[in-house]
Amino acid sequence: MDISVVIPLFNEDESLPELTEWIVKVMREHNFSYEVLFIDDGSTDTSWAVIEELKKTYDTVRAIKFRRNYGKSAALNVGFAVAQGDVVITMDADLQDSPDEIPELFRRIKEEKFDIISGWKKKRYDPITKTIPTKLFNAATRRMSGIQLNDFNCGLKAYRSDVVKTIEVYGEMHRYIPVIAKWAGFKKIGEQVVEHRARKYGVTKFGLSRFINGFLDLLSIFFVGKFGKRPMHFFGSLGVLSFLLGTFMALWLIGVKLYHISMAIPYKRDVTDQPLFYIALVAIIVGSQLFLTGFVAELVTRNAPERNQYLIEKEIL
Repeated sequence: MDISVVIPLFNEDESLPELTEWIVKVMREHNFSYEVLFIDDGSTDTSWAVIEELKKTYDTVRAIKFRRNYGKSAALNVGFAVAQGDVVITMDADLQDSPDEIPELFRRIKEEKFDIISGWKKKRYDPITKTIPTKLFNAATRRMSGIQLNDFNCGLKAYRSDVVKTIEVYGEMHRYIPVIAKWAGFKKIGEQVVEHRARKYGVTKFGLSRFINGFLDLLSIFFVGKFGKRPMHFFGSLGVLSFLLGTFMALWLIGVKLYHISMAIPYKRDVTDQPLFYIALVAIIVGSQLFLTGFVAELVTRNAPERNQYLIEKEIL
């Protein structure tokens, strides 16, 4: 199969028929073998009923419905697991992404041998409350990851099948999939300017919580990417430095006192009366705790349970 189009959705019943018809039209014009895979993230409107009707018209439609809302990352992770195409295209269900971009995305993955092509919505129709946080996240992510993309969070992306079968997406980390892929060893990441259309149906799902969660997930990805398989290198290094610093300060205080005693020099304060002694003591304790944290984290990484388990209510596969 050439292409799997993975579409996560939440309460998008109005746009689904038009989107599906548009995707099918593009696929038929270019003679692609394909599937359209809808992941209903616990919609409370009639989205699932619409999908069931679409299945009667288009045999290339497949779908999974979550029992409750888990978020876009969960929907993508499940969609990636069942996608069968050589190239996997992701897009939003709100008609702000254009299916006309699919042929060029497919070509660049197949002919130019990219691992990922990320869309760049150079001209946007989003409100300023969404565009400003997006610009900040993009700048921070470029700096921390070294990946020179202008729009990490664009829903329209193309992937080689190997990429989506290797990476794991959870939390709010869908916006940082290129970073996750890079840490997994997929480094040929490109960008393509794509059309961004004004929202035709429904309302945006963007909220303040995504701004906060996105920043925390960026820090999480940075840490897990560098130290996820070797947490002792991070916690152990900090622990050893803190322990050695505290030990040095304590030994220095004791040495100064012994020197004064040996030289019969009056010593004004006991070691335990000096603030530096308590700073040294705290440094030793913190260092020991960080070292033990690294040791425990090493044990956890060797016995981590499955993280992505979601309750699925219905399937059309």
